[in-house]
Amino acid sequence: MSKPIQAIRGMNDCLPAETAQWQQVESVIRQTVASYGYSEIRFPIVEFTDLFKRSVGEVTDIVEKEMYTFEDRNGDSLSLRPEGTAVCVRAANQGALLYNQQQRLWYTGPMFRHERPQKGRYRQFHQFGVESYGFAGPDMDAEVILLSARLWKAFNISEHLTLEINSLGSNESRTDYSAALVEYLSQHEDKLDEDSKRRLTTNPLRILDSKNPDVQSLLENAPKLSDYLDDESVEHFKQLRLRLDAAGIEYVVNERLVRGLDYYNRTVFEWVTTSLGSQGTVLAGGRYDGLVEQLGGKPTPAVGFAMGIERLVLLLQTLEILKEPTSTADVYMVAAGEQAEIKAVEIAEILRQAAPQVRVVNHCGGGNFKKQMKRADKVGASIALILGDDEITNQQITLKYLRENVEQEVVSWSELEERINTIFA
Repeated sequence: MSKPIQAIRGMNDCLPAETAQWQQVESVIRQTVASYGYSEIRFPIVEFTDLFKRSVGEVTDIVEKEMYTFEDRNGDSLSLRPEGTAVCVRAANQGALLYNQQQRLWYTGPMFRHERPQKGRYRQFHQFGVESYGFAGPDMDAEVILLSARLWKAFNISEHLTLEINSLGSNESRTDYSAALVEYLSQHEDKLDEDSKRRLTTNPLRILDSKNPDVQSLLENAPKLSDYLDDESVEHFKQLRLRLDAAGIEYVVNERLVRGLDYYNRTVFEWVTTSLGSQGTVLAGGRYDGLVEQLGGKPTPAVGFAMGIERLVLLLQTLEILKEPTSTADVYMVAAGEQAEIKAVEIAEILRQAAPQVRVVNHCGGGNFKKQMKRADKVGASIALILGDDEITNQQITLKYLRENVEQEVVSWSELEERINTIFA
């Protein structure tokens, strides 16, 4: 016997019971984005590597360490997409959706990063994202945050999440602050860990996000980002907060919240939870007004967010919001005898046509009446439709209720469609 082949580490199967839970989550997502007027966009899994070098940043962990990159037969450097924002910008710009237009778009699908797998974080993970283009004001920042808050209300988990917000200011003010931060930290370089030392010359703002307690202690006396904001960014952030206050959205201003990607400016935000043990980010986003032009388009303001679906599913499972399905069928066809088996196939197809909302499962593989009834119970069917010699002779079918204390009944074949539609209305 040959050795079984396993899935690649960090790339997980989603088995039927969990798939049903994912479908519940995806259904809520689709309903929520539709209620805000967003349209779905779909794009390839593989892109030119340069797309991510120019957008995410060549000196970020994603590009330096985590991307799955390879050369194709033409010698082009290609990468499996590690995130969705840059790809969405590329697709929307290439599709002529952006110039002098306003767009509300959303997407979902697999992303890929070669990082250490852990619960809720995999090398192939699934992301849901929202991106809005052509809206420069804080009203759109507020809208995407309100949309995310609406998701938590739909899942009934609002109390388990905290909104953190911050402003990075303009690119110029961010550059000025970076210089001041580097000057301060360089005076204390001996207290920095190796990761922070590397970031000091590549991406100093990421040091603010360090999980090292010693580094966080050092940052207590560091220059504050808010002191370097330009006037327009200060007003933008003020107006955002006024809108969140008016909508009753509670938040915490976290001046060390910077996000890990180079393209963000002004508003950044995260929804975090402690219900998964240590604090974890469930959804994050912000404004990235310069990215469209950076990727070859016309200057276009933009704001959006992304959420890892695995992390959300894990949170919902932990809080026991999602339940495993107990049923894969509503009606189970039970047939005794060759003629009955053939007729059962016909009746099942008629019911699927007449009542598409009803899950009709036809027994396959043979077996006596007792075995078929046992199977009907195992798949969680509400009703068994029984065909035997008597039913074939009289052109009738027996309805046996499996989950209710109701007497079984016999109906004619001509009445069955109406009866099933009435029961499962």
